[in-house]
Amino acid sequence: MSLLEKINNDIKLAMKARQAERLSALRAVKSELLLEQTSSGASETISEEKGIKIIQKLIKQRKDSAEIYKTENRTDLYEKEVGEIEFLEVYLPEQMSDEELTAIIQAAIDETAASSMKDMGKVMGIVNKKVAGKAEGKIIAQKVKSLLG
Repeated sequence: MSLLEKINNDIKLAMKARQAERLSALRAVKSELLLEQTSSGASETISEEKGIKIIQKLIKQRKDSAEIYKTENRTDLYEKEVGEIEFLEVYLPEQMSDEELTAIIQAAIDETAASSMKDMGKVMGIVNKKVAGKAEGKIIAQKVKSLLG
């Protein structure tokens, strides 16, 4: 079952269960997936990897919004964003442990013979390909900096 089919099924279930917040989050994902699918040069179906990137983008947007709402003391909107993040995270692959991520980053550093922050781009490229949705980019960058620095 493709990601879009899974989202469509979950939308139906959320409608039947009258879960407004979940429905809102799922419709946002469906909208982004359909936009990607109909964009020029796109194939008929969206790859699993592309779908994961879209969901990660939506989660990042919600985290940023939640942070703003928290600083502005808008707890109602903050809780809404956090709830949507929880609904969307279900569609991501299981996140890597800290030790697994560190091992992959260290292997990439060894592979590229990286020795300074100038080599961070090379290391990040390799790590992002290997990790593909199993770790947040911000966390990867922090680890690479700490291991190179």
